[in-house]
Amino acid sequence: MEPTIKINFLGGAGTVTGSKFLIETSECHILVDCGMFQGLKELRELNWVDLPVDVSRIHAVVLTHGHLDHVGYLPRLLKQGFKGKIYGTAPTLAIAQIILLDSAKIHEEEAKKANKEKYTKHNPALPFYTIIEAETVITHFEVVQPDKWLPLSEHVLVRFQYNGHIIGSTFIEIDINGKRLVFSGDVGRNNDYLLDNPKKPKWADYLFIESTYGNKNHPEQDVETVLTELIKQTIHKKGNLIIPSFAVERLQTLMYVLWKLYKAHKIANIPIFIDSPMGNNVLDVFKRFPNWHKLSSSEYHAMCQHVNIVSSYRETWETIDNHRPKVVIAGSGMVTGGRVLTYLQQLIDQASTTVLLVGYQAEGTRGRQLLDGAHEIKLFGKYYPIKAKIHHIESLSAHADQKELLEWLENIKNVPEQVYLIHGEASALNAFRVKLETTKKWHVKVPKLSDKETLII
Repeated sequence: MEPTIKINFLGGAGTVTGSKFLIETSECHILVDCGMFQGLKELRELNWVDLPVDVSRIHAVVLTHGHLDHVGYLPRLLKQGFKGKIYGTAPTLAIAQIILLDSAKIHEEEAKKANKEKYTKHNPALPFYTIIEAETVITHFEVVQPDKWLPLSEHVLVRFQYNGHIIGSTFIEIDINGKRLVFSGDVGRNNDYLLDNPKKPKWADYLFIESTYGNKNHPEQDVETVLTELIKQTIHKKGNLIIPSFAVERLQTLMYVLWKLYKAHKIANIPIFIDSPMGNNVLDVFKRFPNWHKLSSSEYHAMCQHVNIVSSYRETWETIDNHRPKVVIAGSGMVTGGRVLTYLQQLIDQASTTVLLVGYQAEGTRGRQLLDGAHEIKLFGKYYPIKAKIHHIESLSAHADQKELLEWLENIKNVPEQVYLIHGEASALNAFRVKLETTKKWHVKVPKLSDKETLII
């Protein structure tokens, strides 16, 4: 019988979020990423269902990067019997620690609030995982050096290569008996404000590539001009510019661009409030790992001093009650939780408010509802009319678009035996499939959630 590898698509298949790919070999079982589903309710409900595999047999988890939809399921994995090591670059594990602890705190607070105010059908509402469970995950972390092969067993090696996207992010190569599996993770952009261009794979027998923007190219927007104009309008209207932002990378990029505009005398010295406890912690990761980004020490300190850091919920309300024109950057980026909900609850029904969406908005999120022109939004169990102006800057996305994905593939010397498109919605997956089949003549599959594949090695 020929030796085989089995691939289980446990998440990130047929949808953008919930990244989980289990590789079963005769020597060891490896889980690539361990993320939470976000967005549509039917996907989020899957988070509460145990994985349909024997978790205790998984030897190792390898993480492409630290975003919640790539690491957020780890505490549940341990609860189901995982006892192995969790590998990632030093910044990835630092980000994962911040995100897991912050997420656990939010889960506990939301369960407590739901039980107190009785706006849930669950009795009692339980946190998805606790702070103690998140802390236990961190004891399994093991830092890897990029660009070096790490042996997981006699014939299984893994390597992490710089991929842009967010600090610490990588694509992962797994060598099994000489066959190379490449998992793209989330591919970053070229010419990013803070990060170097992604490295590119040179060989892939089996390629698993993200397709978040597989059906489009990002518009050629001038981010600095858009921000300058919106800030001028905010000052004129004596209103608030609210920017829901991912705590990792997007927030730091916005801080840098706003500081750069002020330094160039393109915007007035409007107060800028950063209300994201997690984002503040991520700033420290940038300080700890200067070799993973392009900011100089002086630029880093200058942009930090240019903003007001909101450190408590009491200060959140003080910021809301401050009637001066201002910019508020708060998590979360898809308006699924975090401090931004409180700002929107108080200010989205005012015509002087502007909401600027600056990243991908998954199906089923409040961010997507705002983007699609909803007339009301549900916050903390109640509906609020949307009178604020909604804007979107797509070119600040941390995900490569179709053109950049094709460029990322251009150094692969061989013709892959099979390409799998992951991390995308149906329209993006199908468009990218057609593009690869037409331009490269590659064999392309679009796996569905829970699909299994057997690869001959």
